[in-house]
Amino acid sequence: MTATRIVTPERRSDDVGDTRCVRSCCRVRRPGAGAANLSIFIEAARKRNEALDHVLFRRPPGLGKTTLAQIVARELGVGFRHSVP
Repeated sequence: MTATRIVTPERRSDDVGDTRCVRSCCRVRRPGAGAANLSIFIEAARKRNEALDHVLFRRPPGLGKTTLAQIVARELGVGFRHSVP
């Protein structure tokens, strides 16, 4: 008996949309005052044509700190280097 695989590495005709980017690839759109402040910091650094000061994200594991840092780097048009202690 041959089973039809649902997950394959090849693109299928019933694939929906662009599946290349699973994580958020756009502006910071998070609820809360922290996101509003972060957006202001990013915009101010961009207008001053200066680097953004150091930003620390403090949350439990798995809540998107690295993803948010990548979004900030992408918004500023700089590289992102992830280091693990």
